[in-house]
Amino acid sequence: MPEVSRFFGVSIRMYFDDHNPPHFHAVYGDAEAELGIEPIALLQGRFPRRAFGMVMEWAAAHQEELLANWELMRNDQAPNRIAPLD
Repeated sequence: MPEVSRFFGVSIRMYFDDHNPPHFHAVYGDAEAELGIEPIALLQGRFPRRAFGMVMEWAAAHQEELLANWELMRNDQAPNRIAPLD
């Protein structure tokens, strides 16, 4: 599972040939959440409130890049790195 971004201890990952809907995984310590890309929303899992807010802010700023990576990975191509949250 490639890591596409990392910021403030949060790892953003995507799986090759993953199930629909388009989504990504956020990992922070022992917490893991699966978030939809369009719309950006929690699909499953639990995440600390502050870290979740940062992930939502980051995802909103990089939604198009996340969708592009989703398509790449569905076609067994490596994803592009996405800039971290500043």
